[in-house]
Amino acid sequence: MPDFSFSLTAFMVLAACLLDRLLGEIKCFHPLVGFGKLAKRCEQRFNCPSATDSHSQLRGLLCWCLLVLTPTLFISLVITQLNATLQLIAGCVVLYITVGGRSLQEHAERVRLDLESNNLPAARTHVSWLVSRETAELDAQGVSKACIESVLENGNDALFAPIFWFCILGPAGAILYRLANTLDAMWGYRTTRYLNFGRAAAQLDDALNYIPARLTALSYALVGHTRNALSCWQTQAPQWDSPNAGPVMAAGAGALNVSLGGAADYHGATEHRPQLGCGDLPKASDIGKAQQLQRHALWLWLATISFTAIFSLIF
Repeated sequence: MPDFSFSLTAFMVLAACLLDRLLGEIKCFHPLVGFGKLAKRCEQRFNCPSATDSHSQLRGLLCWCLLVLTPTLFISLVITQLNATLQLIAGCVVLYITVGGRSLQEHAERVRLDLESNNLPAARTHVSWLVSRETAELDAQGVSKACIESVLENGNDALFAPIFWFCILGPAGAILYRLANTLDAMWGYRTTRYLNFGRAAAQLDDALNYIPARLTALSYALVGHTRNALSCWQTQAPQWDSPNAGPVMAAGAGALNVSLGGAADYHGATEHRPQLGCGDLPKASDIGKAQQLQRHALWLWLATISFTAIFSLIF
């Protein structure tokens, strides 16, 4: 008997990606912006850096559960009460809100155009919207490197991982992942303030990203310089501090045949990161290649999901 459930999921994925491509990010009030403001207030209220390690970690875990599980369960319950047509529409809207492919492309394009017009101050400002490192002293090569790293890593965080969890758990999966990833971006720092309070957010995001990150890395390898990508993934990813960003950026850098990594300033301290990729140091034109790599990887995902849906209908 044909399986229509995954076919409907595939339809919602295709529709959501089309909405993202046509409309881009919501301009008036994005729900994730409101969530970020709520998370900031929650952290300011409940994070006590002077508390014991275990107490601070427990506070962080409870805040994570309140901010992530509560809206996920509530929205999922509301969707299940709708009729089939409205559930289909709601699923498309939820995934559209949780992915940010066009927004990431637009931010990267702005940086590329700044560099190509030799407007380094503007490029530094615009790349700071994409990365958490300090950008005020970056040269053109440093800006290109930071931008490409962001395109590769956020390709997983803002695009492929939400699609993966939507395919696994439906709208609840996309919401759960995106809220958890947002909290990791806000709290997952190894600073005095966030080391303990943000530990749960960082570890839970690592767990949710484990499979999607490796699928993203494989996608980059398949649509780029495959041999370089797989080699860099195997040899360089284990040296990277993040268990998920390592495979994604190593494979992406290898697929682009550029060298990433190296020193970067975060919160007033310089981190000496291992090299990723191979080939020359990046330049402005390589940002465009990274954008193209991400687009091709998305087409690969959509084609795979579509063929899987057709196969489930036939067999």
